[in-house]
Amino acid sequence: MTKSELISRLVERLPAFKEDDVAFSVGLLLEAVRSTLEKGQRAEIRGFGSFALNYRPPRNGRNPKSGEQVSVPPKYVPHFKPGKELKDRVNARAGM
Repeated sequence: MTKSELISRLVERLPAFKEDDVAFSVGLLLEAVRSTLEKGQRAEIRGFGSFALNYRPPRNGRNPKSGEQVSVPPKYVPHFKPGKELKDRVNARAGM
């Protein structure tokens, strides 16, 4: 699902709200998660999941085209961990 599809579905389910207002709200939510991660903090949405940063230490890698060794710097990567309710709903839908 894309951001625009999410906005369209919310507008269908909430006809009292204008599409611009829903788009603004979705943008605010995503920006709040982004800014929280930029500060190095964890963002949690109860019943859905949490977003955190995982640290990847520096390492030596290889250029796949030339095969030469390159140094990969340390970095943080965003990580999503689904909540229990989300996992249960997905597994119930999958028939597990």
